Amino acid sequence: MRDLGAYLVANTASCTPRSTLEVIEGAVAGGIQWIQLRAKDETAREFYELALAAARLTEGKAELLINDRIDVYLAAKAAGAAVTGVHIGQKDLPVRVARQIIGDGILGLSASSRENIEQANLDAEVIDYLGVGAVRATPTKKDHPTPLGLDGFALRTTWTQLPCVAIGAVTAEDAGAIRSGGGAGLAVVRAICQAEDPQAASAQLVAAWEAAK
Repeated sequence: MRDLGAYLVANTASCTPRSTLEVIEGAVAGGIQWIQLRAKDETAREFYELALAAARLTEGKAELLINDRIDVYLAAKAAGAAVTGVHIGQKDLPVRVARQIIGDGILGLSASSRENIEQANLDAEVIDYLGVGAVRATPTKKDHPTPLGLDGFALRTTWTQLPCVAIGAVTAEDAGAIRSGGGAGLAVVRAICQAEDPQAASAQLVAAWEAAK
């Protein structure tokens, strides 16, 4: 988990006019290894069916995480889908409860403040990585905390031993600063979801991350 690389948050509302599945297919073809499926406007049934379809595209090629909805993750897993785990936020179930429910699946947690990260450190044995941001203001998540900036992100990586993935309007150009600042990954939404060519944008992000080693 020390290198999650270029990481796509496939937010359904951000993928239009393409389908979310088209974006995921392009991301996988471009070399993205981690994909978080985020569906805030869909019903549980719609999210479940989307997760099954997405897992068919990612199986054997990339890890697929479910955003927030542990019930959707469990249902997809029960149906035999290749789902890797969940990513939850500060307003979701406590991480220790989430861990009990999901078993050995990957568990990511969004954290930004000193308080969030100190609590995550107390729960570190049940958390696999932290999503830290927003680095910059982003319309994708209107209730994001005050933007941290790249320096603020780097500071937060010193507060924890958990792998930290930067998120919040970051781009391929930020790969070097994120990596040198202790980041374990670079998570994007619009940089791939709204790209003219999601596959090419994904490949660019992967290459930028690798070049920053």
